[in-house]
Amino acid sequence: MRVAMLSDMLTEVLIPVAAVVGIFFSLLQWYFVSKVKMSPEKQTRGAHDHGKNGYSDRLIEEEEGINDHNVVVKCAEIQSAISEGATSFLFTEYKYVGIFMVVFAILIFIFLGSVEGFSTKSQPCTYSKDRTCKPALANAIFSTLSFLLGAVTSIVSGFLGMKIATYANARTTLEARKGVGKAFIAAFRSGAVMGFLLAANGLLVLYIAINIFKLYYGDDWEGLFEAITGYGLGGSSMALFGRVGGGIYTKAADVGADLVGKVERNIPEDDPRNPAVIADNVGDNVGDIAGMGSDLFGSYAESSCAALVVASISSFGINHELTAMLYPLLISSMGIIVCLVTTLFATDLFEIKAVKEIEPALKRQLIISTALMTVGIAIVSFIALPSTFTIFNFGAQKAVKNWELFFCVAIGLWAGLVIGFVTEYYTSNAYSPVQDVADSCKTGAATNVIFGLALGYKSVIIPIFAIAVSIFVSFSFAAMYGIAVAALGMLSTIATGLAIDAYGPISDNAGGIAEMAGMSHRIRERTDALDAAGNTTAAIGKGFAIGSAALVSLALFGAFVSRAAISTVDVLTPKVFIGLIIGAMLPYWFSAMTMKSVGSAALEMVQEVRRQFNSIPGLMEGSAKPDYATCVKISTDASIKEMIPPGALVMLTPLVVGTFFGVETLSGVLAGSLVSGVQIAISASNTGGAWDNAKKYIEAGASDQARSLGPKGSDAHKAAVIGDTIGDPLKDTSGPSLNILIKLMAVESLVFAPFFATHGGLLFKIFWNGK
Repeated sequence: MRVAMLSDMLTEVLIPVAAVVGIFFSLLQWYFVSKVKMSPEKQTRGAHDHGKNGYSDRLIEEEEGINDHNVVVKCAEIQSAISEGATSFLFTEYKYVGIFMVVFAILIFIFLGSVEGFSTKSQPCTYSKDRTCKPALANAIFSTLSFLLGAVTSIVSGFLGMKIATYANARTTLEARKGVGKAFIAAFRSGAVMGFLLAANGLLVLYIAINIFKLYYGDDWEGLFEAITGYGLGGSSMALFGRVGGGIYTKAADVGADLVGKVERNIPEDDPRNPAVIADNVGDNVGDIAGMGSDLFGSYAESSCAALVVASISSFGINHELTAMLYPLLISSMGIIVCLVTTLFATDLFEIKAVKEIEPALKRQLIISTALMTVGIAIVSFIALPSTFTIFNFGAQKAVKNWELFFCVAIGLWAGLVIGFVTEYYTSNAYSPVQDVADSCKTGAATNVIFGLALGYKSVIIPIFAIAVSIFVSFSFAAMYGIAVAALGMLSTIATGLAIDAYGPISDNAGGIAEMAGMSHRIRERTDALDAAGNTTAAIGKGFAIGSAALVSLALFGAFVSRAAISTVDVLTPKVFIGLIIGAMLPYWFSAMTMKSVGSAALEMVQEVRRQFNSIPGLMEGSAKPDYATCVKISTDASIKEMIPPGALVMLTPLVVGTFFGVETLSGVLAGSLVSGVQIAISASNTGGAWDNAKKYIEAGASDQARSLGPKGSDAHKAAVIGDTIGDPLKDTSGPSLNILIKLMAVESLVFAPFFATHGGLLFKIFWNGK
């Protein structure tokens, strides 16, 4: 058996170096964005650029010369209001989440410490009974620490993303005066700051945690990596509240602004006369940026932890092969380098000169990163892994070759690309599915809703087949470890994926600022074009997140089954079947709670916006200012209050089921929630995305068909706005939150598995004597 070519010492150097390179690159991108000054004196210097991005000297001078001082000052004021609103909301949210974090950390310590009665004596290892491992109390302490570490890293990831986005939105607006290419680069660089910071920080913190924990655990790698799973639990639990709270905030404001402003008052989407407009723009940052950042960090942390915990009880862990053990982290390190090279294609090697080039440029990022990463995976697989090794497979060791593991990671990577492009096909207004939805608006909102729902259900088919094929191939090659690294493969280009994802809300905010600052129609057309491409790429990002969540939760499920010492999961067993059917119901219950929360908050918002229009003299004429602060407060209060019940449902279900009904029933709950949750998440996200872009298709009027449905304010457009409003909670609250539900319940079950295996199933033990 050939050993790994890469030495342990070199591995320990390469991983932190790659993380530091990612952080440095993100700071470099931030520096470039910061060169767009928010002071009018500096901004006017670029007024006479010649013909850049296909726009004439006259047009640039017109946009930058007339009322330049007022425009820049207004942009700076609006940016400041959005930033303050977003920061205030996140600090309020984090106060409540901080209380939960402390309480749940105490629960982890109590549950895991009580497995052996808080004993400090060494115990036989779970998988190698002839060896001794650290006491259960140590596992309780270190699992609690890693949970807190993951939670804090997740919070920091979301907060940094929000600050970067609010820093960049007005700068993107100002750059739009020089042409669509300049605005695109400003938005994309800002997204890249978030993408690289998150990927690099997640990798670096995990690497440091492993090395610090190793000082205590020594050769007990089984206990070490079991404790590390708390890192994934902390990341995802914070992501759940970030996604749900941020999603409720943004959609309450969005629905209120659209229904009263666009449908009832027939004013533009981001008209400064609309009282909900600042809250709407704040929501883009706290929901789509902070929420998505925490979400994808959670996916990355969990897929890494799932792979590490399975590897620790395979030959890598048993023989203490450090380089092979850290294979998941090496894949992530290679991903940062590949994404760095890929980003240069968007910001330096190709220049956007026309609106039609925006979407292809973003899609090119996905294709280039996937192609380069395939080569990167091959290199890492052949230098970091022995030619042959064994992987733990439900009680046995399965022989695997390094090229087989390469295929596992690669198929996850390419399955992600397939899911991304299928999502794009069903949500972009460049293709027939969304155009058909737009066309259905001719006969009113009802047919629009019917067509949109049908599109969402149909869009599930190919992604599910892609996930199924990747599961079959990766499990055949390397059992549950293969599935874990396939999920990691799908997330290996997370820096590029997040850059593309964050680009959308930044562009959306840029358009809103242009409207509120009173900039010309031509500028708004450019920001709308950036936003339309961003809507599609945001849908692609959600597709990636859902697909990776399916693979991650399955890998975590396999690790849970092994750790809980379940030999087989038999669905014909009553204990398992009741769990299966209840688990399949949970995504519906969760979706009902989140959608009703959005509805309740939106109802309050609509009433407030109507009240202001009816009671503030001169508001519609533009001579009076609306009360933005009240609308911001409505969204904040509603989201904080409404995020608690859905969060409690997800966090308490594994604890209640595992404690009272046992590990077999809990395995059924995890399987059921995975199977139904993935389907609902994909259909909800794509339905909402399609309705949104159908509305934008009519508004843009870029084809004869679109012009026949418009213009803004027509009956078809009003029907499209209603569809978009219904889709808002689907695509930005319920759909994206569901992928957190399925993986969070799985990682929580894995962390608490020692307690459930020892003390779980109380009801069956009391009433049925364990039968």
